[in-house]
Amino acid sequence: MGTAFQKVAITTVLMLGSFGSWAHAQSLNQCGNGPLMVGQKQVGMASYFAQNCSQSWEKQNIQMDFSYTQNIPEWAFKRAATHLLKRNVKDAKIHALFNPITDLYRPVRSGDLYRLKYNHATQTLSLSLNQQSLGQLKHPLAQQYFNIWLGPQPFSAKLKQQLLN
Repeated sequence: MGTAFQKVAITTVLMLGSFGSWAHAQSLNQCGNGPLMVGQKQVGMASYFAQNCSQSWEKQNIQMDFSYTQNIPEWAFKRAATHLLKRNVKDAKIHALFNPITDLYRPVRSGDLYRLKYNHATQTLSLSLNQQSLGQLKHPLAQQYFNIWLGPQPFSAKLKQQLLN
């Protein structure tokens, strides 16, 4: 009987611990949003979420959502990501680190949602399309992928300002 009680107690503690981690990971606040513009054409909306909107994005759990109103081929995502990473991350050795995430991009149709999440504690970057996981990257520099939108030379300076303010 004592062994059964110990198993229940251990299971309960593990479940509560898992719930605490899950709740902590889910406690993101929407910090900003703005239109995704390609030239003069709006192709969707981007939203930025963080645990603390006034804290640096590089030191916490963050998420970006991209909802699309236009069809976009996968090559456009891959080409833009590669170009913007090279522009914002100066160490060429790091560029190849991001290939596994960039290679996950798929074409989108109007109504699709890409979600990019970073868990600071586990140093894990995750990409999903329409709530279906495409994959993840676990690395100490994984959050640097967000330089595409939040770095010194982002996709759009105006969008960066809208996301971070």
